[in-house]
Amino acid sequence: MPITTPKEMFARAYKEGYAIGAFNVNNMEIIQGIMQAGAEERSPLILQVSAGARKYAGQVYIMKLVEAALAESDIPVVVHLDHGPDFELCKACIDGGFSSVMIDGSHLPFEENIAVTKQVVDYAHDRGVWVEAELGRLAGVEEHVASANSIYTDPDQAVEFVQRSGCDSLAIAIGTSHGAYKFKGEAKLDFERLDKISAMMPGYPLVLHGASSVPQEFVAMANEYGGKLGDAKGVPEDMLRQAARSGVCKINIDSDIRLAMTANIRKYMAEHPEAFDPRAYLKPARQAVKDMVQRKIRNVLGSSNKI
Repeated sequence: MPITTPKEMFARAYKEGYAIGAFNVNNMEIIQGIMQAGAEERSPLILQVSAGARKYAGQVYIMKLVEAALAESDIPVVVHLDHGPDFELCKACIDGGFSSVMIDGSHLPFEENIAVTKQVVDYAHDRGVWVEAELGRLAGVEEHVASANSIYTDPDQAVEFVQRSGCDSLAIAIGTSHGAYKFKGEAKLDFERLDKISAMMPGYPLVLHGASSVPQEFVAMANEYGGKLGDAKGVPEDMLRQAARSGVCKINIDSDIRLAMTANIRKYMAEHPEAFDPRAYLKPARQAVKDMVQRKIRNVLGSSNKI
């Protein structure tokens, strides 16, 4: 099945109150695990590539892996650039076959964010490519963007930003954050802000970044076998499911996949100290990716059987 755009995916998700999972990919095993989960759940998928993943694996390698995955699958898949830092990288991904790109100008002043987003929109829309932008700022570190504090998205600014930039979807800040250490105390999301933004832009697809839940069983597993993850803590899954019923059509998930994969590799290597064949420890890691993605599709996204 060919790569698709998010347009029809998001329209149905918004109408029926679920979200599409955007899962970060870095290598073959991660792509295979995600695709196997999507196929079994009959769920649409977004495979997203960060600037760092693109640098690590190479854009051509990643696209060829996606091509191989699609040759064996009949589920709709979007290939998305996550946190594109500038017009040039967005252009390279559009030219390279991505069906969706994110231009992240959230660290820029409001007018500059609009300007760079519109530049990407003008180029992308001429080529049938979807554009996601971001307004507000998430705490934590993600690729080139780092922030000590969150700056929540202003609803009035969101409306103006979308109208003037022409972006197709908007990542908003309501209390999620990047990385595995999201909350020190009780987890809270600003649902009142989310509902207000949704009400002011009815039918418009919103995006949540920094939305991993950091399951504690994998934190414990990693720590048991030599990890030092300490008080890693994420967004409760029930909160994310609520967001998916309130206009959020795309939920980004990266840390949970990394955590499940690495915890299982640590476990395997500790239990098999004689092992040195990468296939031996990457096989349970790939299974862990599949299991995690299925968990997200069922418990967080609500996107099972939506094809």
